[in-house]
Amino acid sequence: MSEQANPFESLQEQIDDAAEYMNVGDDVLNRLKHPERVLETNLSVETDDGDVEVFKAFRSEFNGDRGPYKGGIRYHPNVSRDEVKALSGWMVYKCAIVDIPYGGGKGGIIIDPDDYSEDELERITRSFAKELRPFIGVDKDIPAPDVNTGQREMNWIKDTYETLENTTEPGVITGKSPDSGGSAGRVEATGRSTMLTAREAFDYLDRDIEGASVAVQGYGNAGWIAAKLIDELGANVVAVSDSSGAVYKEGGFDPVDVKHHKKETGSVAGYPGADDEFSNEDLLTLDVDLLVPAALENAIDGDLARDVQADVVVEAANGPLTPEADDVLSEADTYVFPDILANAGGVTVSYFEWVQNRQRFHWTEERVNEELERIITDAFDNLVETYEETGAPNMRTAAYVVAIQRVVDAYEESGNWP
Repeated sequence: MSEQANPFESLQEQIDDAAEYMNVGDDVLNRLKHPERVLETNLSVETDDGDVEVFKAFRSEFNGDRGPYKGGIRYHPNVSRDEVKALSGWMVYKCAIVDIPYGGGKGGIIIDPDDYSEDELERITRSFAKELRPFIGVDKDIPAPDVNTGQREMNWIKDTYETLENTTEPGVITGKSPDSGGSAGRVEATGRSTMLTAREAFDYLDRDIEGASVAVQGYGNAGWIAAKLIDELGANVVAVSDSSGAVYKEGGFDPVDVKHHKKETGSVAGYPGADDEFSNEDLLTLDVDLLVPAALENAIDGDLARDVQADVVVEAANGPLTPEADDVLSEADTYVFPDILANAGGVTVSYFEWVQNRQRFHWTEERVNEELERIITDAFDNLVETYEETGAPNMRTAAYVVAIQRVVDAYEESGNWP
């Protein structure tokens, strides 16, 4: 696994690759490769033992040509300025390819949340919300959950913002619990769009997903739900992993049962029904029909890609392949369906949540899932049409052609002034 690939440089390379198949000026292209602004702040928070600890935090607002900035907040020891810049850029193009009216943002705190109590995490989250307050808003920048954050943290941010602003504005943040204005279907949304992309990919390739062997790297929210929904299509989930390692069963797992085991023990390791256990890296090179990387970025670099045997890769994580890995897999005729489509369910249902908050009207889960399916399948059709018309070398480049053109059109139609 690569530890050297800079995710921000990977994003810029992906944009340059797409530009070769577009008529976009270098000046406009350069504008689309850099964030508009990045907040870097130090949070001074009292811990449970009375000491004051300082946490570095970031919020990148990459591009707002198509609407308010939109993107999650992650808590992880490896959060960095370049990482949030890259993730906020990917959000711009993710929103554009599914054609929802948002720009891109992303935030994070350098922290291992396992090292802190719930009370400490609440104080840290509220401290960050206080720093974000001048920048966020229902028409400005709308955060959401990401790695190691969820409904709890979003509820805290919402409450902090509303208290300080002396208002009621549930649409300031998405990914909230339903009782705090969250949307039905939000928790499953990223895994659901991964499943929909996999289903459409197999149909496009004239292959039957029923009976297909599947490996899922990363068994957090996106990974386990993708595994569950793909299993419901009749596929055979033979390997799953988390940070502790991977488990394998030739006859296939019950993804829900593995999730129960992980909840009880803290990891997928030691699952009693497994035939074998090995490393995350070994999972990525299994001979399977479908590989779903659902962990963090840079999981597969150029060297590891040479050992990837999957016929189809559907990215549930953000940036799990480096550009060099893309090149290797393209040459091997391995179809990679990119993150900016496959995991766009999260931001799409966040958009639905924002719409519901503004209307003060709740949709049923059935409606949410129907609207999500329509948006993902339409975006998939646009992607493959562009792939075939442009002669792009892979689906990722074609996806960026679609997304960049939509951002460029919005920018040019708005005009430019000092």
